[in-house]
Amino acid sequence: MSPVTHLLISWTAANSFKLSRRERIIVTVSGVIPDIDGLGLIVDFLFKNPDRPLQFWTKFHHVLGHNLGLGILAALIAFSLSQRRVTVALLSFFIFHVHLFCDLIGARGPEGYQWPIPYLLPFSDMWQLTWSGQWALNAWPNFVITGITLFLVFIIAWRWGHSPLEIVSTRLDGGFVKALRARFGEPPTTSRPD
Repeated sequence: MSPVTHLLISWTAANSFKLSRRERIIVTVSGVIPDIDGLGLIVDFLFKNPDRPLQFWTKFHHVLGHNLGLGILAALIAFSLSQRRVTVALLSFFIFHVHLFCDLIGARGPEGYQWPIPYLLPFSDMWQLTWSGQWALNAWPNFVITGITLFLVFIIAWRWGHSPLEIVSTRLDGGFVKALRARFGEPPTTSRPD
């Protein structure tokens, strides 16, 4: 799935618990961090050599970031950076795995290649996760999932007063929420219920 879809899913999941802004950001980053290996595209582009292509992305996409080792590391970092240590660490570990699951079911390349997920790395390379029914990255189910998640983001922003823009800027976030409430009215209660 698209990194944007992963971000929206992760941020929505972070709102399933009453977490601070910092903790929501930690959980959201945990759900997007597997795609860190996608930065190989930039490396390949910057160091383009037709005679000896680097192929960093081709060799390492779904290898460096899509594995148990990084999932454990993300959970440990989440544990160390949060107030609700156990909750945030477990949620980060869970949402990391949601990312892997989403890629397993809906990230086939345009040429039909299924990026296998070497789940047990760096401990073992014996187990590669693939699914024969994997749909293409641009298939309709991915658009439906993105659309549903966007709808939930708008509801959460309108109702609870924060959006994924809080990751970048509280000012942008506040402006977005204000615009939503100006358009759709004030919610029955502006704070999250306990």
